[in-house]
Amino acid sequence: MLKRRDFLFSSAALFGAALAPTVLWAASDFPSRPIKLVVPFAPGGGVDVFARLIGQKLKDLKGYTVVIDNRSGANGTTGGSAVRKADPDGYTILFSAGTHVMVGSVMKTPPYDAVADFTPIARAGEAPMIMVMSPKRPQTTIAEIVASARKTPQDWNLAVAAMGSPGHLATIEFNKLAGLNLDIIPYRGTAPGLNDVAGGNVQLMIDPVLALLPYAQAGNVKAIALTSSKRSSLAPQVPTAAESGLPGLDQFSWYGVWGPKDMPPDLVKTLNTAVNEAVRALAESGQLAKIGIEPISETPQQFDAFQRAYLKKGAELLASVNFEPS
Repeated sequence: MLKRRDFLFSSAALFGAALAPTVLWAASDFPSRPIKLVVPFAPGGGVDVFARLIGQKLKDLKGYTVVIDNRSGANGTTGGSAVRKADPDGYTILFSAGTHVMVGSVMKTPPYDAVADFTPIARAGEAPMIMVMSPKRPQTTIAEIVASARKTPQDWNLAVAAMGSPGHLATIEFNKLAGLNLDIIPYRGTAPGLNDVAGGNVQLMIDPVLALLPYAQAGNVKAIALTSSKRSSLAPQVPTAAESGLPGLDQFSWYGVWGPKDMPPDLVKTLNTAVNEAVRALAESGQLAKIGIEPISETPQQFDAFQRAYLKKGAELLASVNFEPS
């Protein structure tokens, strides 16, 4: 039989546990300390650039202090795991790309279920991707690249920022549409892979415009084509893939914010509103247009539906080429 003191202690513990989800977050004092925005890739890539713009705009508009925490490695899951294990209080959140939802399709033993173990907060934007080539190569179009690669495939390979990234899916589709099977080499983010392309160690890369175009404009790599149905105002001289000799290559990158599982709905709504406001302000100021990003404003529910549909389509593409997770 429980003594009165034990009974009161047990009851208080149960009562406190029942209240925990509601006292985890209070609208009046959020945020009371810096928010850590985890970027699961190296600094300098497309995800990192966009994350820093949003972090700064959240400070300008809302007074939030946002600290960018780059945690690259393990196909983006090093950073993802840090967020998954964090308290669902909104102070540790993830900013990533479509790479995040694809980890279960490209890793034999993924450390988490990217959909079930996270809370979708906001999808921030999407952008066309661009194929760039080592400047040491003479080709200028996809048609010329494909012709050369068919003759000497051992002389061609492709860098990707991470397995399962939008660039990886676009690279797979490039191989498939071109009738090629060129080696695909994964890197720990865009910047390391791009440096190898610039140095001639790897010949090709497909990744977001905002990450690759500045290198192309500086002459470090050669811009070949956009993976979109129309040209970009950022680089009107760069043809689409169809114009460059490969119809059907139409892929885009996208970016979003996730939190740990079981975040309070009111907190998710607050963060969703804040991110949407930041993205809208960046678009109105012209900052997104400068980096080739189309703003997206969705509810958490719309974002969740989008990521599930994207995962299904991506998994089907991987299966169509008998991709083996590693």
